[in-house]
Amino acid sequence: MSSSSSATAALQTFDDVLATTPGMRPRPGQRDMAALVAQTLAQARLGKEEGAKTPPAACIAVIQAGTGVGKSLAYATPAIALALQRNTRVIISTATVALQEQLVHKDLPALAAQMPQAFRYALAKGRGRFICKLKLDRLASTGSDASEDEPMLFSDLPPLPALEGSSNQHRRPPPVALQQARMAFYTAMAQALASGQWDGDRDSLPSPPEPELWASVAAQGHSCTGRHCPAFDNCSYYERRKTLVAAQVLVVNHDLLLSSLQAKLLPDLDNCLLVFDEAHHLPQTALSQFASQADLSRLQWLERLSSHALRVGQLLQTSEIADLPQHSSALRQHLHEWANMAQALLQSQGKSAGTGTGANTPQQYTLPSGALPPGWQDCLEQVLSHAQAYLDVLRALAQALRNALKEQPEEAQRLSLLYGQLGSHSTHLEAVYTTCQLWLQALPASSPDPASDSSNGSNNGSGNPDNSGNSAAPAAPVPIAKWLSHSSDGTYSVIHAHASPVLPGTSLRQRLWSQVRGAVLTSATLRSCGNFDFFLHEVGLSEAQTYAQAQVQTLAVDSPFDYNRQGQLIAHHTRSDPRHAASFTPEMVYALTQDLAQVQSGALVLFTSREQMRQAVDALPSHLRGQVLVQTAMSRGALLSQHRQRVQQGLVSIIFGMQSFGEGLDLPGALCTALFITKLPFAPPDDPVGQTRAQWLRTHGRNAFIDLVVPATAIRMAQWVGRAIRSEEDQASVYCYDKRLLQTSYGQQILKSLPDFTLKKRFA
Repeated sequence: MSSSSSATAALQTFDDVLATTPGMRPRPGQRDMAALVAQTLAQARLGKEEGAKTPPAACIAVIQAGTGVGKSLAYATPAIALALQRNTRVIISTATVALQEQLVHKDLPALAAQMPQAFRYALAKGRGRFICKLKLDRLASTGSDASEDEPMLFSDLPPLPALEGSSNQHRRPPPVALQQARMAFYTAMAQALASGQWDGDRDSLPSPPEPELWASVAAQGHSCTGRHCPAFDNCSYYERRKTLVAAQVLVVNHDLLLSSLQAKLLPDLDNCLLVFDEAHHLPQTALSQFASQADLSRLQWLERLSSHALRVGQLLQTSEIADLPQHSSALRQHLHEWANMAQALLQSQGKSAGTGTGANTPQQYTLPSGALPPGWQDCLEQVLSHAQAYLDVLRALAQALRNALKEQPEEAQRLSLLYGQLGSHSTHLEAVYTTCQLWLQALPASSPDPASDSSNGSNNGSGNPDNSGNSAAPAAPVPIAKWLSHSSDGTYSVIHAHASPVLPGTSLRQRLWSQVRGAVLTSATLRSCGNFDFFLHEVGLSEAQTYAQAQVQTLAVDSPFDYNRQGQLIAHHTRSDPRHAASFTPEMVYALTQDLAQVQSGALVLFTSREQMRQAVDALPSHLRGQVLVQTAMSRGALLSQHRQRVQQGLVSIIFGMQSFGEGLDLPGALCTALFITKLPFAPPDDPVGQTRAQWLRTHGRNAFIDLVVPATAIRMAQWVGRAIRSEEDQASVYCYDKRLLQTSYGQQILKSLPDFTLKKRFA
C-alpha cells in the first residue's frame, strides 16, 4: 500500500471512530490534526535499509493543538491504525503522570472499544520503579544489603592486602534497633509480594516508601543478571516487560525514553511511530537527562569498589585485575587534587565577593563560558584516563561473572549478588568518568539561536537566521556548562562537580532524532510570540539544524473555544515598576485583595515567588482568610480535593499557588471562574546552564533576555492562562498585574501567545 493510501485509510479510521463514539462530534481543527498525523507517519520509512550510506530522512510533524481540540484522539487513532497496518508499534511519550494515567485508564480503553482492529496497550516504567526480589529477600532476612555483609560472600578466600591510600577501616554496622526496624519493613514487603497482595511496583504500594529504603531494594540495570538470576522466574520487572512485548502501543514518559536511547529498554526507534505529547517539556528534560555530576570529596566508594573488584577477580582467577590497584591509587590521588583545586577556587570566589572563606565558601560557582581554570587540564585528563582504564577492568569482570553464571548455575545466588554489588559500586565511577569527560569537552561549532529573531520581528518565518550579519560570524564551539557546588554533610565539606550541555536541540538532534523515522510532537503551547521558531530550535528541529536529516511540518490548530466571548483579560497597570519588588508587591497585593473580594466561586492566584505569596497571605483581610487555600500548607491532592468540595457546596474557594500550579491543573466550570497572575513569569538564565548559554550568546552579539527569556516566558504564560477556560461552557476572567504585558515591545510579543480574550485595561 502506498503512503498516500495508508494515510487515507488511517484518516478514515479516525472518521469512523468519531462517528461511532457517543458524545463525539466533528471538529475541523481536530480532523486537520489527524490528517497531518496520518500523512506524516505514513511517509516514514521504517527499519534499517541495507546498503544505505545514510538513514532516510525522518518525517516529523509539530502540532500545537489548543485546549479542547481533542488532541489525544487526533494523534492516537491514525497512529495506531498505521502501526497495525505496518505491523509495528506506537510509542506515546508524555511529561506528566497525570496524562499517562489519562491515556492508559481512559483514552486508550475508549479508543480500543471503537477501533475496528483490536490492539494492546501498556504503560512502560523504568526498572527502578520495581522491586528486586533478590535484594528484598536478603534485606528481609538480615536487615542489611549485600555490601554490609560482603565478607560472607568471600569467606573462602584469604584476606586482601590494604590498598594504597585507603583508610583500611570498615563501615560500622547499623545500630541493632535500626537493623530490626529495616528487617520488619522489608519482611512485610516480602510477605505482600509472596502472597500476591502486591505486584512489586513501587507506585502500587499503599504509601510510598522513603527514598533511602526503596533505593536498597530497587531493581537496577547495572546490577541485574537477567535470566541468570535465581529470582528471575518471579521478577516483577520482567513480568511487566512481558506485557510490553505483547503491546502495540507503549505509553512512556520523556525521561524514560531519553534514558533508554542506549540501553535498549524500548523497541528500536527507527522501527516505531513516535508521539511526544506535552512536547514543550522535551528540551528541559533533555538537559536534565544528559547532565552529570560527581562527588569529589567522599571517596569511600572507591575503596569498597576496589576491594570488591579484587576479590571477584581473585574468586574467578582473572588476570584483568592486575593493574587495578595502580588505577585505583592514581584515581584517588587525582580526584583529591581536583577536589583541592575546586575548594581553592570556591574559597577565592568567596574572598572576591567579600564573603570570607571556610564556612562562608559560596554554595555554587559556574565556570565562565565553561572554560577550565589554568592548570586543571592535566589533572582532569589523568582522572579520565584512570577512570576509563578502571571501567575497562570492571567490564571484563562483569563478563567473567556472566560466564560463570552460565557455567555454574549452582552458584547463581552468590554470583548474582556479586554481580549486583559490582554494578552498584560502579555507578560512582561512571559518574566520575562521564562528568570528567564533559569537563574536557566542547561541542562542535554552532550558530546562535535563530529563534531569537522571532522576538524582534526579523525572522523570515522558516526558522532561519535573518540577514543582519549576527549569524554570519564564524561560529565558536558551543561550551559545556561546568559548575562546582559546595555543601556540608554535618562533618565534612562536600564538593560536587557538575556538567551539562547548554543547547538541548543539539543533544536531541544527535541522540534522539538521528534514530527516529516518524514522529509527532504536540502540545497546547508550542508556538511562542506568534510562531514555532523558538520551540523548533530548542528541540533540534529548525531548518538550520536538520538540513536533510528531517522533513518537518508545522500546524497550529486553534482551540474551538470562543475566548473573546467566554473570557476577558484585565490588564492592571500599577504605578510601581514590577522589577522593583519593594514597591510593586505591596501595591499589587492591595489590588489583588480588592479583586478577590469579588470572587463568587472558585479562583486561582499564581505567584512567581514564595516571598511574594507570603506577603499576599499576610495582607489578606480577615473575611478572605477562610476562603484561601495555600499551596505550601498541604499536599497538592488534598488542596484540590478541599477546593472541589468547597465549590460544590456553593462556597468561595481561592487557591494560592506558585509556578507548578500553572500547568496541568484542570479546574473546569465553577472551579476557576477567575485567574489572577501577579507578575509575568520570567525565569532569567541565572542557573549554571542558563548563565553559560547567555555568555555564549553574548559572544555572538545576541541578547539572552530577548532570545531565551521572552520566548520561554511566552510559552509559560500561555500555560498559565490556559487554566482559565477548560470547556466551551466556561466563563472566566484573567487578571494580570504586570503592566509590562502591554507597555513593552517584548510584552506585546508575549501577548501574541495568549488566547484572544476581550482585553480591558485598568489603571491604578
